[in-house]
Amino acid sequence: MGTKSRRGFAAMSPETQRRIASEGGKASHASGRGHRFSADEARDAGRKGGLVSRRGKKEVEK
Repeated sequence: MGTKSRRGFAAMSPETQRRIASEGGKASHASGRGHRFSADEARDAGRKGGLVSRRGKKEVEK
């Protein structure tokens, strides 16, 4: 089998990906639809999500 060709974001350089994502985030906040988490709230949400995802994998492996 051949290798898969990279398309879309995967074909772009990391710098270009970052620039486009940044523009999208700025547009989201400018329109009033962006999330407004503080750094602490975002950290807590990420920690909780990580705990849930790890717990789910353990249950599946059993």
